[in-house]
Amino acid sequence: MLRSRRHLWLGAALVVAVAAGLAALGLGRDDDPMRKPARAPLPPDQRFRSRPDLRPPAMEVTALRHGTAPGLVFLAPKRRSGQRGPAILDERGRLLWFKPSAAGIVADDFHVQRYRGEPVLTWWEGKTNDRGYGHGTWVLADRSYREIARVRAGKGEQGDLHDMQLTARGTALITIYAPVDVDLSAVGAPRGGQAMDSIIQEVDVRSGKVLWEWHSLEHVALGESKSVPPKDHRLPYDYFHINSIEEDTDGDLLVSARNTWAIYKIDRPSGEIVWRLGGLRSDFALGAGVRFAWQHDARRMPDGTITLFDNQATPKVGDESSALVLDVDERRRTATVVREWTHPAGVLAIAEGNAQALPGGGMFVGWGIGSRRGVSELGSDGELLFDLRLPGDTDTYRAYRMPWEGRPSDRPVAVVERAGRRVTAYASWNGATAVTRWALLAGATPDSMRRIAVAGRTGFETAIDADTTAPWLAVEALAGDRLLGRSAPTAGQ
Repeated sequence: MLRSRRHLWLGAALVVAVAAGLAALGLGRDDDPMRKPARAPLPPDQRFRSRPDLRPPAMEVTALRHGTAPGLVFLAPKRRSGQRGPAILDERGRLLWFKPSAAGIVADDFHVQRYRGEPVLTWWEGKTNDRGYGHGTWVLADRSYREIARVRAGKGEQGDLHDMQLTARGTALITIYAPVDVDLSAVGAPRGGQAMDSIIQEVDVRSGKVLWEWHSLEHVALGESKSVPPKDHRLPYDYFHINSIEEDTDGDLLVSARNTWAIYKIDRPSGEIVWRLGGLRSDFALGAGVRFAWQHDARRMPDGTITLFDNQATPKVGDESSALVLDVDERRRTATVVREWTHPAGVLAIAEGNAQALPGGGMFVGWGIGSRRGVSELGSDGELLFDLRLPGDTDTYRAYRMPWEGRPSDRPVAVVERAGRRVTAYASWNGATAVTRWALLAGATPDSMRRIAVAGRTGFETAIDADTTAPWLAVEALAGDRLLGRSAPTAGQ
């Protein structure tokens, strides 16, 4: 069914307005205070008594409704100052796991993939410049958050942050940006200039061997670009700007090029372009609303449709960004809009962003850098089911909702504060996804402790209150009644 941006905007805006009115009357869906609309700047950091070493950016859930897809939320917040790094949130948007990046290092595109039949966490980490390029490597981690592999670009190149897709063959498809000396006179720039070559490498994860390579400059002309050469001719002309790779159902590749406004199907192994969708040389007749600009994250769905995040900026082309589902008829060479999702606030993203199709027909959207920084889940009818706001100096390149079961190899942590007989234990376990309750133990010796209080998990850190004069205390992490782990005994403070 084709839906216009206006229809989706009105429907979602009505839902938000009604929800805001109910919240004002104290009649929200549940008693979760995170549902209240944001009205003030967020504090810079989250702080935890049990883990003072972790200070992730503050994040606020401004909408949370029934009907969200199953799974946890994955993002990699980065900012100008303070800690940044990959983070997992629970279904309600509360922190579950955070890994601070080293000084000067950025993490990007954090989510779950499969490697040799097992689910793994993957993310890029490295250094970036002010033009959005990165030099770094891709990390693979198992359920215990232990690094099991690292993917590096071959042939002397540097791995870029924009995409890495693991294949069933145990290989990784990665993006690379490399400046190349070229004649730019055809695009109004100096003959002796440079262009940024967008490169794809397929790398064997175990051996690091490069199995296949593709270069945009060998297959796509500079004249296809919608971008103009930089005024500073010392900078390379980024005419193509690859930002996603998708292995198609027939083994070919789908590639999104932001600066040509086009999606390319690339033949394997020849590297020849099979077709272009969008841009100046589209091989498809584009139906109403198909015109996308500066797009990201083109993905093939099992039903043959293609999803993408349509930025519509930079520079500005349209009024708002959206997540699109396109019906692409490769035989008739036509493309039409199946569905479109926009944010009720009319977000326009000048950079970054992604669109993840969810079970049940909804869409999970990372809004990148723009008029609103955050992530959302929109239902199949356009209703805003989940909305997470990031601070104004913080962004995440992509965001996802995915199943994941984390089993940390370390123990839970507890800090206990005393005030006479009254004790408060602050319990946490970074990355443990199954915890639903916490128990407080007390005893005369570390070996004689017993449970004296139980509390439901309230977030990354849970406070448990009790009265006791026992000198030794500890906490237990529980999944229902099942014991998951116990902290080291402590005498408290």
